[in-house]
Order: sequence, then structure tokens, then C-alpha cells
Amino acid sequence: MAKHIIASPNLPPAKGPYSQAVRAAGLLFVSGQGPLDPSSGEPHRGSIQEQTQLVLNNIKAILQAAGSSLDQVVKTTVYLDDIQNFAAMNEVYATFFPTDPPARTTIQAANLPLGIAVEIDVIALAA
Repeated sequence: MAKHIIASPNLPPAKGPYSQAVRAAGLLFVSGQGPLDPSSGEPHRGSIQEQTQLVLNNIKAILQAAGSSLDQVVKTTVYLDDIQNFAAMNEVYATFFPTDPPARTTIQAANLPLGIAVEIDVIALAA
């Protein structure tokens, strides 16, 4: 089976030697996404709620570029720079997955890239 690289035309390109997402074996593997402003590509420094919303909107755009959606997400991993932000992150996260949420792991990770407070990666079913 071949792999297919996915990139959303509505987001800036990846900031390193990685793809926004890869489709393989009927799945989409979306790389960790931070709260990058779609128009400037710069990190957003707002509240954890604002950062989480931006991250999940960016993931949604990548999934849409692949012909998938948040409803097709089966697993997420959330990285927080401070686990004390869990409740605030979770409040926003829940609005993106209101029914049948995916499996999830949440961990505290020191020194996330670009000084961001949250990063999320997902695995979804490919369309």
C-alpha cells in the first residue's frame, strides 16, 4: 500500500521535515498541530482555550483536505505544557467531539515547540 501526503491549502506549510498528514492503510495520521494562525503561520499566544480551539480548527482543516472529518477521528494525543490547563483544554476539546469521542491520551510535555501551550495529533479513518 502506498502512502499519500496531505496538506491543507488553508494552512501554512509544515515548519520542518514532516507532513501535515499522511494517508496510509485506510487511516489518516495527522502530525502534532500547534496553535498557529492560518494566515500568518505564527503561534497564537492567547489563553489555553483559544489555543486549543485554534489547534482543533487547524486539524479540522487538514482532515477536510483529506476528505475526512472530526467525526472520523479514532485517537488523539494532547500535549500540554502544564497539566494544570487540562480542565480548560478539555472544556474546548469537548465541543469538537460532542458525541462518540475518540480515544485520547493527555500528557504534560515540557518545552513544546515555539513556546506553545498545547499540541494535538490525531489518527482518523480515511475517506
